[in-house]
Amino acid sequence: METVTRGSGNVFRDLGLADADVLQAKADLVFKISAIIEKRGLSQVEAAQILGVTQPKISALLRGHLDGFSLERIMRFLAALDQRVEIKVRPISRRDRAVAVA
Repeated sequence: METVTRGSGNVFRDLGLADADVLQAKADLVFKISAIIEKRGLSQVEAAQILGVTQPKISALLRGHLDGFSLERIMRFLAALDQRVEIKVRPISRRDRAVAVA
């Protein structure tokens, strides 16, 4: 019989990675960047020009290669895409142990 283990809601934590909450926040924000680029019909070259990086950097970002991108830099990318980034601080509940980006 197979054993099923319920995930924490953070795949990085489930994999035992250090800085799992930061990695999840980055992934959530990059997902939003990807959706904005797609919605606007931007090519990677056009997105790179807006964000002030090269096309290969955009390609890496959109493929989930997050190592070269700090959380702060990703938030600056969102600002360059005319998005307002808000950071909320609140107590962690038992049901909400992961960093969430709304």
